Formats: sequence, structure tokens, C-alpha cells
Amino acid sequence: MAQTTRMAVYGRTPPCAHRARLADRVERGKKERQERTRKSDQKPEDFVAYDSSDDDFENDPNEKLYLRTSNNFVDYLNSRESGMKEVRTVKNYYGQRHILTQEKFKEHPVPQLGNINKIFCSQWLSDRQVVFGTKCNKLMVYDVVKHQLDHIPSLRGSSSRQTITGPPTDQQTGIHSVQINPSRTLLATGARNPNEIAVYRLPTLDPVCVGQNAHTDWVFDMCWLDDQFLVSGSRDTRMALWRIQEDELLGLQEVPTYGFVNPLEVKECKSAQKVRALAFNKTKKELAALSLNGYIHIWSADDFKQRSSKKLPSCQENVCMAVSDSGLYAIGCRSYTLLLDQRTLQSIKKIPSRYTGCGIRSASFQGNILTIGTGVGMLMFYDHRAGKYLESSINSSRTVVLKASRGYVFPNEEYVDGFQQVKYTPAIYTHCYDASGIRLFSAGGPLPANLHGNYAGLWQ
Repeated sequence: MAQTTRMAVYGRTPPCAHRARLADRVERGKKERQERTRKSDQKPEDFVAYDSSDDDFENDPNEKLYLRTSNNFVDYLNSRESGMKEVRTVKNYYGQRHILTQEKFKEHPVPQLGNINKIFCSQWLSDRQVVFGTKCNKLMVYDVVKHQLDHIPSLRGSSSRQTITGPPTDQQTGIHSVQINPSRTLLATGARNPNEIAVYRLPTLDPVCVGQNAHTDWVFDMCWLDDQFLVSGSRDTRMALWRIQEDELLGLQEVPTYGFVNPLEVKECKSAQKVRALAFNKTKKELAALSLNGYIHIWSADDFKQRSSKKLPSCQENVCMAVSDSGLYAIGCRSYTLLLDQRTLQSIKKIPSRYTGCGIRSASFQGNILTIGTGVGMLMFYDHRAGKYLESSINSSRTVVLKASRGYVFPNEEYVDGFQQVKYTPAIYTHCYDASGIRLFSAGGPLPANLHGNYAGLWQ
């Protein structure tokens, strides 16, 4: 869970430098090689790689570093509190794994949502505030401590925006994306016109600018490449590159007004029909775009040029995408989640949803755990390193599943008869973890497009 490279304060070696740790390391290495040998004997392979030597770590150049490295979490805390100049790393997703396997997550429904219609996107602003966007074009901030909701006014584009055609601005199209830049100083989301983007300053949420003259249809997703450059994808099959220079905008305006920016570049996404989701792969410095016709498209983040397109095995309801720290892509489909290799874009595994016809509506990586939000009000957790769903430590015969409450529904006359006979569950359109990884915000609403309602819950 934690690693601390200790520095000796008194003497030549730190307290964690026990020679017995080396013997344990050698023993583990032997067992791992024996296991690999056993598996290779059972099933012959076309290509076999052998160890370069059998010295069992006798001349390991990292021996001294290994002895100085402590895996004790108490050492990590003491080193951090003392302000010592030691190399410290901690993997906070172990806390999330422990809470999930021990089934300690409890749902706290968000009250006072009123007539808000379907929450599509969300992000944690701080350890106590969550921002989310809705289908009724509202940008809301929820305080998890005071249980208070605040409405952030939408930003309007300039009058010259009327030259671009598109759907009526008063139509309920929704805010489909909320993204925070790496330094957490800017928030990008949808504007009053669904074809435009709006940028706010953090943590005050003061308006910065409106991005316009790029798209002729709804903006479905956005992705920050760094603190200044932002990419947006739209239903018009176009992708736009923006540069948000806050200092220059401040010089041209007076509070509380905001500026207007045009895109640096607008390009057509080839072989695509309606760009639905975007993800930035930091390891390869590439941008992945998911289109509703069942393609994944790779763009270079350096020159904003499309490199390749790959047809996916399933082209039904590909609406969400996530990328891990190691570069693994996860794409949600109607009946399973697809894992793709970042190098070849080949399918590694199809993760069945375990519930027939539920549909995958949201996905995110937290360490080795892939969190999957479904269309039937359930959150599932898949350990992609172990290759299976996360299992409960209390009852090993079942997997970890979080079941959302009903939320609130305003029945449409066309669906009243149907919902009297079928048990209703909300779709999880969005979910996000806080910085500690031990609190989860999930939200959504009714899956049918003509049904009005909402759901939001805090798991902790």
C-alpha cells in the first residue's frame, strides 16, 4: 500500500534494513519460477523465455535500495509528518478495495434535487463539493457536508453565434461533460447553447470565457490535454482544439463579464458518426475518440492529427470510455465492457455485465479496479489485473455490487401503465471518486428518453 525509501538518521542503515527480508525475497522468487515452470509443463507454448541466470538474486544491484525501502504505512506517515526528504509513494486505491470487499459502502441519497432531469456528468471540486450537469441544462454544485445545492448560471455566447445553424437552444439537450484541467484551476463544461463550451475559474467558479464558432450540433464530451489546451467532440462529427489563456482574457474584460474564444483548429473525425466520448492517454500522448457507429479513433496530441480508426466488435450503444494509468482502454457497450490494448487496439477481453440487457452507461479506472455503471441502477467492480469481478470478503460466493435507490421519477402518461407492472431502477450515467478514493458519487436518472426524473447518491 505504501513505500518509503528510508534515510538513516543514526548509524549506517535504517531500521527496516533486515537481512531476513532478502531471504524472503529469494524464496518468493523461487516459488514464482516454479509456478511458471509448472504452467509451461502443463501447456506447451510456441515461444518460451528462460531466466538469464539462476543465481536467486545473489548479485542483485538493487539489494541496497530494497533494504532501505519500507512497506510499513506507519513509516510513511512518520516520514510525511516529520517533513523528511525521503521518497514516499502511497496507493490510495487499496483503501477503496478494502471498503468494497468488506461491503462497508453505504448509500446516502442526495436530497432536494426537485425537478432536475437526469444527471449526465460529475466531478469532485474538493473534498466536500461535487459539480454535476443535467439534461435540463443546469450546472449544480452539491456540498456533501451541508447537504446544500447551488445553481451556477450558464454562460451565453456572443450575438454572432446566430450565424451557425443547429438545434434550438431552448431544447433540453443537456450538459454532457464536466472536465477539470490537471492543475485544477479551470473547469470546462457546456454553455447555454449546447453547441458551445463554457470555462469557469476554480475554486470560485467565476466565468472565464465561452468557446464558440466550432460545432453545429451538441457537444458530447471534452478532454484537457494540459492546463491550457482543451479538445471537444460533438454530434456533428467534428473535433475542436481550444487554447484557454486566462491571463489574456483577464486583460480584456472586467469582472463580472467574460470573454469569447474561437477554436485553434476544427477537424472532421474520419470514419466517425457522432463523436460520443473522449479520453486522453498520457502514456502515449494520444487522444482516443469513440463514435456511435462503433469505431475508436486515435489522434496525436502533439499535432492534433488523426492517426488511425479501428472498428469495434460491437457497434451497439457505445456511449462511454475510460483509460487507465497504464494506457488500457475500457469501452462500454450494450451487454459487456470491452478492454483494448493501447498498442494494437485489439480486444483483450470482453467483460460480461452479469445482468441481461442492462447496458453500460459509465466507466472509470481507479488503480486496478474498473468501476462500471449500468442502466439498471447497479455499480460493478472489475479487477483487470486479476481478470475477474471483485469478490466479497464476507461472502466469497458473491461479487461486490452497489445497488442504487430508486431516486425520483415524474411519470409520463405513456409510461404510467408500464411502470405499474415493472420495477423501476435508474441508470447510472455518471460516477466519480474523490481524491482519497474512499467516497463515490453516482448519479443518473430514468433510461427512457421521454421519462423525466433524477437520481444522485453518495457512497461512503
